[in-house]
Amino acid sequence: MTTVRFERRRFFYRLLSAVYFLLLFPSCAVDERRGVPSGAQATVDRVTEDVAAGRDAKVYEEAAPEWRANVSAEQSARTLARVRERLGRVESRALHTGREQQSAPAPLSGHTLELVYQTRFERGSAMERFTLLERGGEWLLAGYTVTSDLLK
Repeated sequence: MTTVRFERRRFFYRLLSAVYFLLLFPSCAVDERRGVPSGAQATVDRVTEDVAAGRDAKVYEEAAPEWRANVSAEQSARTLARVRERLGRVESRALHTGREQQSAPAPLSGHTLELVYQTRFERGSAMERFTLLERGGEWLLAGYTVTSDLLK
């Protein structure tokens, strides 16, 4: 009798997990189906390489004016150096969520893309959030945050 209950409970949890996955999958699939625009992915890759190489000033200078209006060059350099020192280089990343807007609310404006990645660094895992703005056919960094216990 106990074995039957256990098997039913396990079946119920598997079914519940499957339903949850199917409900969650379409929300992620919207972005994965279309993919990250190649120019946006190139910006993410370039910023990643620049951060790893310590080119913090380059990241700041090439960022969107909205980034530079909210963060000083020194604040940006400190943040990027902290990520580099505590987490190390990016080893892999997987798109967790993505959201594209044609008309973003203030303080951003225009065509924006927010990409959240589950990222594996040399020294641990983190969630990375890139906010990109399209300006003149180019994707510019407008925000970058990393969430990890290793940064506390």
